[in-house]
Amino acid sequence: MKIITPETILSPTRQLSGMSIAFDTHIRAIGQLHELLEQFPEADFVEVPLHSLVMPGLINPHVHLEFSANKETLKYGSFMPWLNSVIENREDLIGGCDANCMSKACDEMLKNGITTFGAVSSYALDLEAAANAKQKVLFFNEVIGSQATMADTLYDDFMSRVEASLQVKREGFYPAIAIHSPYSVHPALIKRALKYATQHNMVTTAHYMESPAEQEWLASNSGEFKPFFTEFLKQDYAVNTSESFLSLFKDKPTLMTHVVQADHGELKQLAQDGHTVIHCPISNRLLGNGTIDLEKLDVNKVSWVMGTDGLSSNYTLDLIEEMKIALFMHANRDLTTLATELLTNATVNSAKALGMNTGEIAVGKEADLLIIDLETTPSEQLPVHLLLHGYNIQKIYINGNEVS
Repeated sequence: MKIITPETILSPTRQLSGMSIAFDTHIRAIGQLHELLEQFPEADFVEVPLHSLVMPGLINPHVHLEFSANKETLKYGSFMPWLNSVIENREDLIGGCDANCMSKACDEMLKNGITTFGAVSSYALDLEAAANAKQKVLFFNEVIGSQATMADTLYDDFMSRVEASLQVKREGFYPAIAIHSPYSVHPALIKRALKYATQHNMVTTAHYMESPAEQEWLASNSGEFKPFFTEFLKQDYAVNTSESFLSLFKDKPTLMTHVVQADHGELKQLAQDGHTVIHCPISNRLLGNGTIDLEKLDVNKVSWVMGTDGLSSNYTLDLIEEMKIALFMHANRDLTTLATELLTNATVNSAKALGMNTGEIAVGKEADLLIIDLETTPSEQLPVHLLLHGYNIQKIYINGNEVS
């Protein structure tokens, strides 16, 4: 058992002072120091800086590790030029990032306070890095393929990757399933993957309504995607509409990534079926997909959380930086309220969406903690300053074990 007495606890909407936390693998008690000493007289003390903050570890539910070699290779500014550059450079990017490269990306996320992440895996090349990561990992095996004639072969490949991830036996590693997108996965494949996920109680995620090109292709089989599908796949129609795609997920709440181009009816359906949106503002900007309308999410009662996406469409896997960008991007919202909302969505709300018992400083939660040196006593705008300045993370605990 350990006891920590920081100057401030942020959890993440409550800001407490003068309180101590007793924890082993889980948080066992929160209260006055003398009360915890009576309850746990043999506990060890954790030394902290004078102006220390304890808050939950951050959760990044959407990252692509396999493209972590990208820096200046891919073309930014618009979705289709970016996608074409991915296809053109895919072999070089994948070959340029081995397990050590991907492990470095995991370590960078940890350094920036991310204690849980969701790795969306296209080829399972990141399995070793994810299995050996210090963080808790949801390993999203991704199914992709829009051609019906290839469905059985693609499903077999997908299942071989799922089975490989199931062989990883370590605490905090959870095999999961990703459906790439409505334009790239045949409904027969989606149905089979979702059935498996439901039968095995696996978390699911998908890309949905990311770009104007996707929206136009699904709605009218036209636009920038048409020459792409005609040239590469000899396909002149979308295998799903937006409506038919969502209907497949009706009984399986899923983390839907991006959702920038969704309309009122689609957002209403997402909320009705219990889905959660993953907001990746930097990726959306770099790929020219626009800015998600948080007011529309609120009006339609759609839950949302924060993610970084991968280094194929971002310059960092730092979730604090992602939230800082969002703080400036959504300038119509009250500054402190938005900062608090962002931190809440990057901790406790992400944990809920992923079905995990973490993301909060509360009795019974797994002890995934960040100890941060604030350098001065915090003001009532602590959430704003955390995002603006980042500060120095002194120690990181996952399930009560120090990992930094």
